[in-house]
Amino acid sequence: MARVRILVLTSSTGAGHDARAQAFAEWCFELYRHEVDVRIEQMLEKSSGLFSAGVKFYNWIQRSAPWLHKAFFAFVEVLSFVNRRSVSFGRAYYIRVLQEYRPHLVFSVHDCLNRGYFQLARRVLGPEAVRCATYCGEFSGGFGYSRNWVEPTADLYLSRTPTARDYAVKLGMPRERTRVRGHLMRPRSHIEVLNNGARRDYVADKLELDPDLFTIFLATGGNGANNHLELLPRLLSHAGRLQAVVICGNNREAYNDVVQWRAAHPDFGCFVDGYSEEVHLLMQVSDCIVTRGGTTTCAKALHFRCPIIFNAFGGIMPQEALTVKFFTRGSGASVIATPHAFAALIDGWMADQGEYERYRKKFLSLRYEERPATIIEELVNLAQEASGSSLKPREFPAKFRR
Repeated sequence: MARVRILVLTSSTGAGHDARAQAFAEWCFELYRHEVDVRIEQMLEKSSGLFSAGVKFYNWIQRSAPWLHKAFFAFVEVLSFVNRRSVSFGRAYYIRVLQEYRPHLVFSVHDCLNRGYFQLARRVLGPEAVRCATYCGEFSGGFGYSRNWVEPTADLYLSRTPTARDYAVKLGMPRERTRVRGHLMRPRSHIEVLNNGARRDYVADKLELDPDLFTIFLATGGNGANNHLELLPRLLSHAGRLQAVVICGNNREAYNDVVQWRAAHPDFGCFVDGYSEEVHLLMQVSDCIVTRGGTTTCAKALHFRCPIIFNAFGGIMPQEALTVKFFTRGSGASVIATPHAFAALIDGWMADQGEYERYRKKFLSLRYEERPATIIEELVNLAQEASGSSLKPREFPAKFRR
C-alpha cells in the first residue's frame, strides 16, 4: 500500500486543469513509483448536478459564445462567498471521498475547488492529518483571475509566474507560503524533444509536408472551438511558401469540414488531425501557432519556442485575457479578431522574414528553464508531513536531463 496518498481536485472546464492533474500523477509515478498514490477527482462534475450543468455551460460558451463568459465569470465569483468556510453544493460526495481515501494532501488545480474544500478536509480528517495546496495556472492577475483561487489557509500556493503570484498575495495569500514553479507539463513534454534532424523527419514522414516551408499551426483546445475555415483561405496566396498544421480537438464536424477544404485545395500543404496527443511535437515543427489564450497550450508554446498569434474571434474570455495580457505586454504578441488582421500579419512576415524573426525573438525573451521535479518533490514532502513517512525521490531520471 502506498505510504502517501494525494487527492487531486480538478474539473473539465477547458482541458488545462485536467492536463495538469494528469501531469502531476505521471510525475509522481516517475519519481516515487508505488510509494505515492494519486487519486484524481473531477469534483465539480461528480459531486453536484448544478456544478455538472455549469461545467457543460462553460464549455459551450468557450466553443460558441466567448463574449458571454464575462457574465458567467461574475456569477462564478459568488462561490468565493458561498464556500468561504465550507463546501455547500456537492458536500456529501466530497466528504465520502475524504472518508474513503483519507488523503494526506488535498491538491487543487482548479479555481473553484479551494475555498471551503480545504477547511472541510481538515474538519473531516483532522487538522494534523492532512495538508492542502493549490497550483494556479494563470499567467497574470487582474480581471479574470478568480478570487476562488486564493484560500489563505492553504499550506502551499504555487503560481506559474511571479506576476500571478504577486496578485495572489494581493488577494490575501501569505507570501511566505507561495512559490513560483513553472508549467507542470507531462513528463513526455520533457522527453520528446526533437533535434533538427528528427524535426525534418517528423515533418516529412509523419505529416507528409515540406520541412523547408514556413509552417503555421492552427490549434484548438479539447472542446474544438476554432476558426480554421476563416483562416485557411487567407494562406492560399502563399501556397508554395508556407503550409499549415491543423487540429480540431473533439469536434468531428470541424474535422470533416477542414478535410473537405483540404481536398478542394490540393496545391496547399495541409496536415489535419482531430484530437491530438502530439501537440508538443507539432509545436516543435511549427514556426508559429494560432490559438486562444488557454494556459496549457500557451505554456507549451513558450516552452517549445513556438511564437503565438492569439485568436480573439468572438471576444476573449476573462481567464484567457490574463494569458493574452501577459504575452502582449511582455513580448508584443499579436491578437487577431478578423481574417483580414490575420492575413495582414502573415503577409507582412512573408514579405519580410526579418519581421517574423523580431517577433520570435521578443516572444522567446519570456522563456525560462525549469526543473520539473521540484514542484513534485515539494508537494510530496508536504504530504509526508501529514503521513509521518519519509520518502526520497528516485534519482532524477537521465531521460529528463538535457
